[in-house]
Amino acid sequence: MQDYFVHSSSFVDEPAHIGAGTKIWHFCHIMSPSFIGKNCNIGQNVFINTNVKIGNNVKIQNNVSVYDGVEIEDDVFLGPSMVFTNVINPRSTIERKNEFKKTIVRKGATIGANATIVCGNEIGEYALIGAGAVITKNVLAFAIMKGNPARQDGWISAFGEKLHFDTEGNAVCKNTGDRYQLKNNQVQRL
Repeated sequence: MQDYFVHSSSFVDEPAHIGAGTKIWHFCHIMSPSFIGKNCNIGQNVFINTNVKIGNNVKIQNNVSVYDGVEIEDDVFLGPSMVFTNVINPRSTIERKNEFKKTIVRKGATIGANATIVCGNEIGEYALIGAGAVITKNVLAFAIMKGNPARQDGWISAFGEKLHFDTEGNAVCKNTGDRYQLKNNQVQRL
């Protein structure tokens, strides 16, 4: 018996691993082999390519394509119509499938609506990519990124609250009480 939900308008190619409690909504295509973890929510019109790995508790909003070379860790949020690329210099008449660049989205990160992630970059744990941002380089853990090209605009807690560091590099999330330290331009949850 199947322990996940797939809407009747969606296609799941076999073999694809889909974890318990995952929901795949209207007009999606899941290619094989791919791996989708437990308790994920895959919105309308989502495409998941071969060899993609998606962790547990991931939310992928409408109109997102996750291409070969992209890895999504647990607890990630992908906003509506955000874009992953997988080749730096695509051409319609030149096949470059052997040039796919790996992109990793680390645990707890959020990518806002209509953001673009240029391939070959890593989005750090709990980072927040603002709506419409264009990521052209690696993003630090807990960083807030905005604009085109994206630039860092502060730090954010795992809960999603902006962090305000004192002169000694310490901050506390006002909602959870979790403590953070900023040292050498790196944030660490204590």
